[in-house]
Amino acid sequence: MREISIVPINAIDAGVLTRLSLCLEERFLATAVVRAKLTVPRTALNSARGQLFFGSLVSRLAATYEAREDVILAITDYDLYKTSHQFVFGSASEAQRCAVVSLHRLRSEYYGDQPDENALFQRLLKECVHEIGHALGLRHCYNARCAMYYSNSVFDTDNKHSHFCDSCERRSRANKPA
Repeated sequence: MREISIVPINAIDAGVLTRLSLCLEERFLATAVVRAKLTVPRTALNSARGQLFFGSLVSRLAATYEAREDVILAITDYDLYKTSHQFVFGSASEAQRCAVVSLHRLRSEYYGDQPDENALFQRLLKECVHEIGHALGLRHCYNARCAMYYSNSVFDTDNKHSHFCDSCERRSRANKPA
């Protein structure tokens, strides 16, 4: 992977995206570029659930960006779900080298707490590293501190690091094309 294309879905704070791109460059030793926003209207939400289906967002991303060795990372404020999950913080498609992370349930306000921009950014970074890991072919890890650990709740996300454990780091390097 040479490049991570960060695609904001609708309006996402530019300062957060710039900070995220710098952190991802450091962790993956790849260029991270913030792209133009992709507009996804509220009419794209499942009207009964009020959530956006992950598969439909990946289809839009794949139609907009050509498939290649690099990774596309979309950031959205919409609450996401998959067929097998009531909600997801994010998800990825290894086949399309595409990852999506939602800020919706990462916000402290979602849980009735005061807004905490630092906690939000740390959660976003951890989930982005996790989903990029999936886009690169990594699976979930049993180490609760590893970024590849599956987060059942925001507390799991808060507990883990924003980097891979040694085993997942070795696997990620083994998956890189020469």
